[in-house]
Amino acid sequence: MTALGPAGSGAAPAEQRPDTGAAGRRGVATTARGGAFGLAGSAANALFGFALVAVVTHGLGARGAGAVFTGVAAFTILSNAFKLGADTALVRFVSRDLEVTGGGGVPGLLRTSVVPTLVASAAGAVVMFFSPGLAGWLLPDLDPGRATVILRLFAVFLPVTTVSLVLLGATRGFGSVVPFVGVEQIGKPVLRVLLALPLVLLAPSVVGVSAAWLAPGLLGAVAAGLSLRRSCRAHPGSSRPPSQAREFWAFAAPRAASSVFDIAAVWIGVILLSVLGTSAQAGVYTAIGRLVTAGTLLQLAIRLAVAPQISRLLAGGDEPAAHHLHRVSTRWIALFSWPVFVVLACFPGTVLSLFGPGFGGGAAGLLVLCAACLINVGAGNAQTVILMAGRSVWNLWVAGAAFLVQLGTGVWLVPRYGVLGAAVSWGLAIVVDNVASALLVRYRLGFRTVDRGYLGAALVGVGVVAPPAFAMRTFFGDSSLGASLGIVLAIGAFCASVWRYRLPLGVGEFFGALRKRSSENSR
Repeated sequence: MTALGPAGSGAAPAEQRPDTGAAGRRGVATTARGGAFGLAGSAANALFGFALVAVVTHGLGARGAGAVFTGVAAFTILSNAFKLGADTALVRFVSRDLEVTGGGGVPGLLRTSVVPTLVASAAGAVVMFFSPGLAGWLLPDLDPGRATVILRLFAVFLPVTTVSLVLLGATRGFGSVVPFVGVEQIGKPVLRVLLALPLVLLAPSVVGVSAAWLAPGLLGAVAAGLSLRRSCRAHPGSSRPPSQAREFWAFAAPRAASSVFDIAAVWIGVILLSVLGTSAQAGVYTAIGRLVTAGTLLQLAIRLAVAPQISRLLAGGDEPAAHHLHRVSTRWIALFSWPVFVVLACFPGTVLSLFGPGFGGGAAGLLVLCAACLINVGAGNAQTVILMAGRSVWNLWVAGAAFLVQLGTGVWLVPRYGVLGAAVSWGLAIVVDNVASALLVRYRLGFRTVDRGYLGAALVGVGVVAPPAFAMRTFFGDSSLGASLGIVLAIGAFCASVWRYRLPLGVGEFFGALRKRSSENSR
């Protein structure tokens, strides 16, 4: 451990930091602050996501919960598909426009993006509403009439949810994660639990719970529109650039397809289990997905904050600062995310039992996904770098290849192995996606990820946490006692190591930026 270097306090000394300039330092500070807020939002999202799954599974059982979340899966895939890649394109193009014109081109970008997504999502909603056969295929465990009602309910909310996500992409382009986090990660999850809980207690039904999941989308759309209007007024811009529609859609079109692959990777297992297996298996797999998502909280939070910063740095020609920001943010992600998956891998059955009886059978599937997610968080935000560098076609090819691997293996494995088969297929897709993206970032774009600090993060995040956790698993098995002792010992060892080597690990930069923001707000 001494190879990591001496400890200290505050930010790293100047001789230990590359000279990335004022823009680079602002990028790191902004990413740290945005990442911290995003992490709080992601934690709230995970907490209330767990609560919602627990409420639904306990109130409707694994079969009823599986039907609800199958509808949610299909709705989520479609709403992300009908964004047409415009949300990610707005993150890139709005942040670039702020760098070049101060925001003068944003109104034109909004006109270019919102109208096509509204038309596409409305057309998709019409098809869903008038396709009863689709409802029977998607929800075979329900009677046809109820399945049709559920599908039509989701169809009604599809356009407003899709446009809301596009507007939130524009707010991220302005450099703030507050609107996105407030709407998608705090507001909607909290309201869904508050609406679903009384329904489950008083009148439990698949239709009622589905409505409770959808209703917060209306308020979310209003909040997104108001936030974007405020940002546009604060950045009127100095000039109006010519139309960027052709360049915008040349970037967005490949991203539209790859975003479908990305979101389908999360939910396709639920749909395959519902169609080829049972709704109960789909409910167990949904619980596993919630746990895996919880482990990537920091990665998702940093991704929200880092994307517009990297885009602006590249637009301004400051590549060294962009490279440094990628290395530091990846180190933060790996350091704080690896321990979560190590602990989950040690006690998968105990953690899944929190969702209720019958969920412990997904322990093997959770173990498989934990192994795959070690690679996922280790690659950091490689996909974000590819997109913000304008290489959406690369992202499409990588995401498409990963999805084909998942779908092909899933169709073969799910009927034979159920939840485990779905988890293996998703795990293979995660490995393909992240390894390919990391190689492209390193050898085609020139962004280095692995350095001395990264190796130190691996040593602390895995090497320090794994021994006490596995020791408790060996002595006490996959039990509540073993999990409690393993978590306590692992946290103690991790915190001591992070404090001892906080400077070479880059933790000083992270918390230094947060202290600076806190002092600014107090004045």
